[in-house]
Amino acid sequence: MFARLKEEIAVVFERDPAARNTWEVITCYPGFHAMLFHRLAHWLWGLGLKWLARLVSHGSRWLTGIEIHPGATIQRRFFIDHGMGVVIGETAEIGDDCTLYHGVTLGGTSWNKGKRHPTLGKGVVVGAGAKILGPIVIGDGARVGSNAVVVKDVPPGATAIGIPARIIEAQAAQNGRFAAYAVVKDLNDPMSGALHELIGHSAELDRRIEHILAELKRLGLRIDEQEAHRLDANPLNKMVD
Repeated sequence: MFARLKEEIAVVFERDPAARNTWEVITCYPGFHAMLFHRLAHWLWGLGLKWLARLVSHGSRWLTGIEIHPGATIQRRFFIDHGMGVVIGETAEIGDDCTLYHGVTLGGTSWNKGKRHPTLGKGVVVGAGAKILGPIVIGDGARVGSNAVVVKDVPPGATAIGIPARIIEAQAAQNGRFAAYAVVKDLNDPMSGALHELIGHSAELDRRIEHILAELKRLGLRIDEQEAHRLDANPLNKMVD
C-alpha cells in the first residue's frame, strides 16, 4: 500500500515541474487526491457496495472538481494535471502511465448498458479540454491534442487533433519524453500544409499581376485602380503561420 502511494507521489514530480516537495503534493494536488478517493471507491464498487462507492466518488468530486465513476478501471502511475472539469465514465479503462489535463472527458455516446466509454492504452497523453467519446480505443503511446473531439480509434503512437479529430504525423519523435498537453514539435498536418500551399500560390499570383499592371502602365495604357485586400493582410495567413 505504501509502495503504491509513494509511486503515485513520484509520478507528480516526474510530470509536473511545479511540484516542489512531497508535503505540497500530498496537501495541494487535486489530481493526487482524486486518485486516492478513486482507489477506495473502486474497491468498494468491486465489493458490491455500489451506493457507498458512489458516495465516496461524489465527495471526491465536491473536493477536487474531478469526477471519476467508481466503476472506471485505472491502472498504475495515472496522473491528472490541474484536474478541474475532468470526467471519466463508468466503463472507461485507462492503462499504465497515462496523463490527463483539465477539462478532459472520457464519455459515452449511448444510453445502453455495457461498454460505452473509451479505453486508453499505456502512456497516452490527453490535452486540456479534449473529448474522447464512445467505446473506442486510444492506442499505446498516442497523443490527443487540446480541445480535440475523438470519436474513432487512434492507432498506437499516433497524434490526433481537431474537431472531429484527425490523425497526423509527428515528425519529431517523442524520444521517451513526456509531451505536455499532448503537443509535440514539427507536426506534419496535411490540412495545414495544403493551406500554406494555397496561400503561397495566391501570393505568387498577386506578385505577377502587380508586375503585369506595372508593365502596362509603363507602356502608356490606362489601368482602372481598384482597391483590393492583399493576401498578407488576410487573417487566415496569420492563423496558419
